[in-house]
Amino acid sequence: MWVASGGGAWQDMAMTDPTSRDTLPPHKDPSAAGGFLVALGMLGGAGVGFAIGQATPGFLVGTGIGVLAAVLVWLRDRR
Repeated sequence: MWVASGGGAWQDMAMTDPTSRDTLPPHKDPSAAGGFLVALGMLGGAGVGFAIGQATPGFLVGTGIGVLAAVLVWLRDRR
């Protein structure tokens, strides 16, 4: 059973139509991501805080350090 119309699948028509507005954006180098640093700060801070008996403050301090590191990566990578 075919779901596509008789004129061809809608995907094929958009790919072969030269007047289609569905074009790829110009090539741009990928930017650095700092989300990993935030997650690492959260987990590391919670781990260190748990080791010294203060998990919540450790988590919050680790989150702050991770966010600061992510902002620094973003500032360095800005174009």
